[in-house]
Amino acid sequence: MLNTAAPLDYPSPMSPPTLDAVHPAVPGTRSLTALDLWRVPRVGGPDVAPDGRQLAVAVSTPDLEANLQRGRLWLVDGAGALPPRPLTALEHSASLPKWSPDGRQLAFLRKAAEPGAKAQAYLLPLAGGEAERLSELPLGVVDLAWLPDGKGLVLAAQLIAGHLTPVATKAELERRAKDPVKAHVTEERFYRYWDTWLTTGEVMHLFHLDLASRALKDLTPDTRLWFDWMDPTGQFDMAPDGSEVAFDALWFDEARGRVRSGVHLVTLTGGEVRCVTHEHPSGAGRPRYADGGRSIVYGMTHDPDFYADRLRLMRYVRASGAHEPILTDWDQSPVDWSVEPDGSLLLLAEHEARQALYRLRPGEEAPTPLVTEGWVSGARLLADGALVFTHQTLSQPPELARCAATGGALERLTAFSKPALEGVALGEVREMRFTGSHGETVQMFVVLPPGPASGKRPLLQVVHGGPHGVSGDAFGFRWNAHLFAAPGYVTALVNFQGSTGWGQDFAQRIQGAWGERPLEDLLKSTDALIATGLVDESRMALAGGSYGGYMAAWVAAHSERFRCIINHAGVYDTLAHWSCDVTQGRHKAFGGQPWDGLEKIDRWNPARFTKGMTTPMLVIHGEKDYRVPETQGLACYNVLKAKGVPARLVYFPDEGHWVLKPQNSLLWYREVHAWLARHV
Repeated sequence: MLNTAAPLDYPSPMSPPTLDAVHPAVPGTRSLTALDLWRVPRVGGPDVAPDGRQLAVAVSTPDLEANLQRGRLWLVDGAGALPPRPLTALEHSASLPKWSPDGRQLAFLRKAAEPGAKAQAYLLPLAGGEAERLSELPLGVVDLAWLPDGKGLVLAAQLIAGHLTPVATKAELERRAKDPVKAHVTEERFYRYWDTWLTTGEVMHLFHLDLASRALKDLTPDTRLWFDWMDPTGQFDMAPDGSEVAFDALWFDEARGRVRSGVHLVTLTGGEVRCVTHEHPSGAGRPRYADGGRSIVYGMTHDPDFYADRLRLMRYVRASGAHEPILTDWDQSPVDWSVEPDGSLLLLAEHEARQALYRLRPGEEAPTPLVTEGWVSGARLLADGALVFTHQTLSQPPELARCAATGGALERLTAFSKPALEGVALGEVREMRFTGSHGETVQMFVVLPPGPASGKRPLLQVVHGGPHGVSGDAFGFRWNAHLFAAPGYVTALVNFQGSTGWGQDFAQRIQGAWGERPLEDLLKSTDALIATGLVDESRMALAGGSYGGYMAAWVAAHSERFRCIINHAGVYDTLAHWSCDVTQGRHKAFGGQPWDGLEKIDRWNPARFTKGMTTPMLVIHGEKDYRVPETQGLACYNVLKAKGVPARLVYFPDEGHWVLKPQNSLLWYREVHAWLARHV
């Protein structure tokens, strides 16, 4: 049954909210370009030396000619007294440095700087000499950790199920390369993820590498488990006595009919892999040994059908097998944690469009905030008690920074991005809170164009994906707010209802009604910006990706306020979106199942409101996008062209949900800016 509700129209707020300053303008002689953005080095998380005074960090630099990024390892003084110095050259790409327990060597991953190369484990003596190759695994190594005694490493690497040795997996890969048949055949419900087919059988194994003999032992030879495909690093931890590995892994639970995650244990001698959270209601992961190895801290969710369900911190007591709560009533959701020597936990959690750093001391009921501005990641403790981490904001690319043990002012330790942005002007960043749908307070960032203000400016509304995500105070390389603002657009980043960082209820309340509150929040934010006098309401555009692309199509069907729209990897037909990689939880997101909830699914389906679509639209999609399959973008584009609505298609056969290759990204930004210039 089609829902023919009229386009929605909402009144403006009675009085204009204030725009509060967040980051000042950066003076310069020219505006930011996409080429500038792709010259900015990408700084990773720090690994602290055993003496707590030095850091190793990987910094990747885009190579536009080769159309990839090259990583390099750097040594950074934790006190900031000495300049960083390189440890590896750019000839090969290095990443993930890990200090040996005696501080004399670095284990790391290295691969040839060419497309498709696989990373292998290497060992670098810090006293001098060449890095030594440690592994030869056919699908490469994705993570590594030292044994506490420094006599070996644990490596995470994939093998093909049924081909349980590196030699057998290599032979199978060679056979497949020669086989003219490339078909995927399955009866599984869960058979592909983001840009990866799971029918090819790759599963994660943990290996023990003995450094004296160079012998490689598979600790999990019979595994059928996966690590997180988006970021497989940080999924395991070593017991302090070196006897056991705890790891986070995914599997398809046939009994429950869903994908689950759980904490697994295996001894260094091998043997049975035990899942110690199998009876939990939903997911569990990111295990970290604590209390001298007597317990394991991990995160747990309750709702298997809500991917943004907040994490509760739990403790697994190894001796008794008991599971005890640590932090279960906090309305924020930790995304990362590490254990300090005194048993305190350093936590990272989103909070109102920032990723803040907290400390939870033993016995305390709530964490203490330490750093609440910008976006913090990879926090670690230094010997002098200070904290070191990667820090970024909307106006500052990621760099290493430190602060006192109690938090407070930040001191930057690196400036890798400074040469690439020399002379580039950035506009001021402001923040607004306004009354959104149902009287709820909603936050947004507003990035102004560089240079002096000169009357009303065109507006670009940028809608984040998810929908349970956030437009945060982070620099961003794929959707950079300053690059959108550079030609002269006031760029608004609205954290509509459904966004994360404002508690469980705020994120969950749009389930079953994707188009209702977020649309009203977006339109009310537009009214609020017009009321400030900054925006020319006759020159407005909207851009969104993923769920933001869904909202781009939904806005096009329900409002004619925008001169043009940009739809990247957007959901156009909610019923057809059952072709996506993970259908688990879709019934809650869309309001029903295809066999007994079509009316609810149709209520918020842009494809059912195509009659209202008249706004020119740029449609962008990747062929390898399994999260929002390519047919979503193609259907939207085809319908618009059939209707006679101006539309343009940008189709990437070698990209997935995101545009990651440097040259493709440059084209992406050119097309986006050209479309805005043409219509706005």
